[in-house]
Amino acid sequence: MKKGYRSIPTLFTGFQKHVMSGVQKAMILLMEAYFKYTRREGKKYTLTKGELKELLQKELGDFIANSKDPKVIDKIMNDLDSNKDGQVDFTEYVALLGAVTITCRDFFNGTKAN
Repeated sequence: MKKGYRSIPTLFTGFQKHVMSGVQKAMILLMEAYFKYTRREGKKYTLTKGELKELLQKELGDFIANSKDPKVIDKIMNDLDSNKDGQVDFTEYVALLGAVTITCRDFFNGTKAN
């Protein structure tokens, strides 16, 4: 565990009095994955291109590995970085996860999002 890093569940001690739902657990996992890769290169709570690349390869490798485009990370970074500060903040990260989730749903349902 990183120095100065607290596990997300410790921030939600009030939730520990009841069993967390699957969605609550998923939210915690998404937050932990994000904060696991921040602070290595750039700002404390954002992802640099390098940190984003590592997160994508390690956490979403199967989704990214199927791409034949060697510049896929550059394209993802450019699309995510809505404020063009060279960093991906938590809101931008959640937008990526939403888009990937929709794509997966469409793939498994055999449909395309509107």
